[in-house]
Amino acid sequence: MELLGSTLAATYAHPRPTPASFLPAISAMASSYRDCFPHCNLTRSLSLPWRPSTYYKAASNSPALDPYCTRSQRVSESTTLPFVSNRTTLFTRYTPDDWYRSNLTNFQESNTSRHNSERLRIDTSRLIQDKYQQTRKTQADSTQNLGERVNDIGFWKSEITHELDAMIGETNELTDIKKKLERALMETEAPLQVARECLFHREKRMGIDLVHDEVETELLMEVDIILCCQERMKLHLDKAIAQLAANRASQHELEKDLSDKQAAYRIDDKCHHLRNTSDGVSYFHGVERVDAMVSVPESWAKLTDDNILRSQSERAASAKLRDDVQNLLVVTANEMWNQFNKVNLAFTSRIAETADAKNKIQIHLAKTLQEIFQTEMTIESVKKAIKDKSAFLKVAQTRLDERTRRPNIELCRDMAQLRLVNEVYEVDDTIQTLQQRLRDAEDTLQSLVHTKATLEHDLAVKANSLYLDQEKCVSMRRSFPSARRLAGFC
Repeated sequence: MELLGSTLAATYAHPRPTPASFLPAISAMASSYRDCFPHCNLTRSLSLPWRPSTYYKAASNSPALDPYCTRSQRVSESTTLPFVSNRTTLFTRYTPDDWYRSNLTNFQESNTSRHNSERLRIDTSRLIQDKYQQTRKTQADSTQNLGERVNDIGFWKSEITHELDAMIGETNELTDIKKKLERALMETEAPLQVARECLFHREKRMGIDLVHDEVETELLMEVDIILCCQERMKLHLDKAIAQLAANRASQHELEKDLSDKQAAYRIDDKCHHLRNTSDGVSYFHGVERVDAMVSVPESWAKLTDDNILRSQSERAASAKLRDDVQNLLVVTANEMWNQFNKVNLAFTSRIAETADAKNKIQIHLAKTLQEIFQTEMTIESVKKAIKDKSAFLKVAQTRLDERTRRPNIELCRDMAQLRLVNEVYEVDDTIQTLQQRLRDAEDTLQSLVHTKATLEHDLAVKANSLYLDQEKCVSMRRSFPSARRLAGFC
């Protein structure tokens, strides 16, 4: 019996190793339940999770589990007979100590199993609570990050919207100033045509009036100034067209970025408001392994910042160009108006000079006509005088001729003879003098007639010049556009 007792102690006294802290599989738990109670002989009336006859089946097949079997029983193990209960048998298998020790061992194993199970339950509950808190914290961090991302997108979206509004306003203002510049450029065609028409009409001046005077100088300068203003306007117009293209390109980039931001804002805001109880939540297996991202926060922010900086740069250049165009319109309008006034003053002065010359010519012509009349009267009087002197000459010569018929000694060179000879010479000399004076008067008359013709031609020239300058040019220049129209306001 001592040997048997020591054998029991050696077999059952040592406790089973402590199970692991993690929750075992169901099959492992079932095997542990079967191994923890090898000596139990419970009936099926108890609702236990293990089979009560397992121990006896194993014991009948395993001699190591039955240390109290006799040698004959071990030998006949291969031919084991069915167990027959016999309470009157004198030989027993176990001692009371073995029975109590077995019960104690079972109680200890039960306590150990319950302790392990309780500790497993506590650890499992704590693990569940920890993982729940960790999962909630992770989800809260993700929600917070999504909220911060939504705020970042909202900030950049507001910045883009503000810059886009400013760019649209700047583009509209530049478009208005471009239209104003185009109108001003169109308005310069009329003054240029007027100046060229004035030069063309003044080419129709005649004679001495076809002179390179101050009016022609100012008209040529006016044409040069208008052409120079047109060149500057065209240059700024090309710049405005190029700047508008750059503004629209920047505006397109901002609108594209804003559209992307709005789509991202809607998506991230939807993600930010998703909860465990939200609709549309489902499994998407493997989505965490797909990385379709094309940027990092630095490059993402840099792209929008570059778009805004580019837009601001283009907007500043556009504003400067608008100021340049506005100043150009004012400067060109002032230049053309100043030159227009100079041309008008030159025309006024030239017309006054021409009118004064015309008046003087008319006065001289009138005097010449009067002098011609007087000269003609003088010629008539000289002719009459010559005619009158011819009678005296005839008388004197007739007397001399008659006295030549005196006879002989009567042909005396007396005083009468001498006086008649002197008279003939005097009358002849007088006639010669009057004839010379007649020729001089006729020459003077021819000169006066020539002068009259010259004055009349010059008068016609001056009248033509006055007509061209006053009626053609000055009346045409009254249609010169106003300063507001030259500045493109109308």
